[in-house]
Amino acid sequence: MQACNFLSRVVNSTKPNVRSFSRTLGAMVKVGDKVPSVDLFEDSPANKINTGELTNGKKVIFFGVPGAFTPGCSKTHLPGYVSGADSLKAEQGVDEIVCVSVNDPFVMSAWGKEHGATGKVRMLADPAGLFASALDVNIDLPPLGGVRSKRYSMVVENGEVKELNIEPDGTGLSCSLANNIGKK
Repeated sequence: MQACNFLSRVVNSTKPNVRSFSRTLGAMVKVGDKVPSVDLFEDSPANKINTGELTNGKKVIFFGVPGAFTPGCSKTHLPGYVSGADSLKAEQGVDEIVCVSVNDPFVMSAWGKEHGATGKVRMLADPAGLFASALDVNIDLPPLGGVRSKRYSMVVENGEVKELNIEPDGTGLSCSLANNIGKK
């Protein structure tokens, strides 16, 4: 919980200064919306994964984190999805589980390998924060490098958002955890 408290202090002590193109297009993503079609990256900048194509005809869990290798993300959020991947896939019919962070693809790949995510959770990089902006879940966290993603989870079926859990303060560790997905 120390990491959660640290991030909460960071959020509450800074004034967001985020330019988000999604705000000019509409409001934060909500249940019933189509997932934005944005290119993310897996393992390297050469391996683009389009979110619209990824979710076409599939049930996909996305969870977003403020940063790879940060304490709350590394000790709680990612490990919960890695350890719960088999049951989420078997019990809830999930085809893929995707972790997204505003990091480069090399960092995401290394972080996934360190946590045994291979074959369980796809580690996708959102280097410019375009997916976070399109969802309108971006947050300015200067101590972590500037604009990042709020902590969230969502279930997307055939491109449509079916469940959305955004942490109330953007960084906490409660509603977006693996053991809470599909409970609504």
